[in-house]
Amino acid sequence: MLGDNHSLVQELPEYRDRIHELKMHNAHFARLYDEYHEVDKAIQRFEMEIETPSDEVMEEYKKQRLSLKDQLFMMLQA
Repeated sequence: MLGDNHSLVQELPEYRDRIHELKMHNAHFARLYDEYHEVDKAIQRFEMEIETPSDEVMEEYKKQRLSLKDQLFMMLQA
């Protein structure tokens, strides 16, 4: 939905403390976390029509966000 908050903490609130811990102590997690949020911000700009990419570009960004979320989720569960 347009303008929805997809921050990792919003998406996975039960992992709030674990997210913080990994951001502080795991450089790979921190890098993926930052990348996830940059992609999410871009999608929000697209949805708010601040930027207007093609449908294909929008879908690629959404796939990238999902892939990053999956990677982060696996690290949270480890």
